[in-house]
Amino acid sequence: MNMPDGALSDEPTRRRILELITAEGPVTAATLAQTLGLTAAGVRRHLGHLEESGAIIVHRPGSHKGATGRGRPARAFVVAPGRSGLPTNYRDLALNVLRHLQVDGGKSAVRRFAAAQYEDVVQRVGPTLTASDQVGRAQQLADALTADGFAATLRPVTATMVPITQLCQGHCPVRHVAAEFPELCEAEANAFSRLLGTHVQRLATIAGGAHACVTNIPLSLVSTNLEGTR
Repeated sequence: MNMPDGALSDEPTRRRILELITAEGPVTAATLAQTLGLTAAGVRRHLGHLEESGAIIVHRPGSHKGATGRGRPARAFVVAPGRSGLPTNYRDLALNVLRHLQVDGGKSAVRRFAAAQYEDVVQRVGPTLTASDQVGRAQQLADALTADGFAATLRPVTATMVPITQLCQGHCPVRHVAAEFPELCEAEANAFSRLLGTHVQRLATIAGGAHACVTNIPLSLVSTNLEGTR
């Protein structure tokens, strides 16, 4: 049953809408209304406010989201780059540390640092991926990433020769650092590959200007050799 739009104050509601767009975007007003139990008109009012403030933008379909159908598609929204309102943590300190590291040791030193950071992720997250099926492990990885602040979800991909699921990260706490040091994104993708036992394909990153980090996981190619991740 739909709740009256005044049942929740504006700011908490808009915060929740922003969180949902961060995790699930691109998302339409109708989907948000159904999820939150509000009227579509009420949700559109909040979306208008968020759009006017620059927090969200209308999504322009990209190649990785699949083909559009007939007729005019409903407006779907994503978070504007850098405007999720979720914590970004130690951006300035991390940037300065990596800049000094690069001056002293070059790009190879940055790559070694990134690899070491994500080795810790592999060792910490690996034991939590206990599902026996491929999608289950990927979902457990998404849950672990969400707990770390990455707002991760799984989305199935249809009409492909190889069964694929997409790991979508709607928020990146280190996006400003990764924009200058993409070695972090490369190390993260390598960690995903090790944790899931398969080669993954990174399609887009927030640091690179996309609305989400999108990684293809080919389900039929997941290996059973997961030594070193537990």
